Amino acid sequence: METFKIKGEYIQLNQLLKVMGWCDSGGNANALIDTRKVKVNGAVEIRRRNKIFPGFKVDFDSKVVTIE
Repeated sequence: METFKIKGEYIQLNQLLKVMGWCDSGGNANALIDTRKVKVNGAVEIRRRNKIFPGFKVDFDSKVVTIE
């Protein structure tokens, strides 16, 4: 499990996927979210710009990140 420290109040889900290197671009991040394989706090998430706050856990394809 990895951790990621955000600099502001939150980070958008598609931006997080890109920053974590789980996809190459914002467009790829959106497509990845559309596959319904990305989970936020254990639930499937389809909102591309969902606000991810400290304490949230995001996972995809055996990769997990906790937000600080």
